[in-house]
Amino acid sequence: MDLMELIKERRNIKQFTNQPVDLQQIMTWLDAGSFAPNHRMVQPWEVLVVGPETRAKLNHKANFGDAPLVLAVLSKGADSAVDQEENLIATSCFVQNFLLLAWQNGVGTRWTSIGSRPVAREILAVPEGYSVVGVFGVGYPLNVPFSKSRTPIAGKMKHLQ
Repeated sequence: MDLMELIKERRNIKQFTNQPVDLQQIMTWLDAGSFAPNHRMVQPWEVLVVGPETRAKLNHKANFGDAPLVLAVLSKGADSAVDQEENLIATSCFVQNFLLLAWQNGVGTRWTSIGSRPVAREILAVPEGYSVVGVFGVGYPLNVPFSKSRTPIAGKMKHLQ
């Protein structure tokens, strides 16, 4: 599958099989994700492997689709609002790299925003000033949803003089 097709075919998975994922393979994809662009090579991402006790405390309404693995990705805090935003953008690029590599290898993800809740931040022991980019169920898809329509990019462009 070429890159364009990979990008267009990736989906947020709602339900996973119980087949375990190889943590060493996940580490390889996360390592490759770290080649994401980031200002001044700050590499602002941190990855938490969420164990069963922490997962139960998070009490996600769909239990992350019963994924065999749950990861939380954090973006480091910064001294200025501009640096904080750049860190968040770079960490999102890191996440996208990981998601695409996982998908290319038949592993799906469920990106949730549960980590933005104050109680979840406390459960995950998120340091002050850090952002939670997402909490991800990771595993083999039970089924793959159809693609939703997208607004053509021409409808999202503005030409400045």
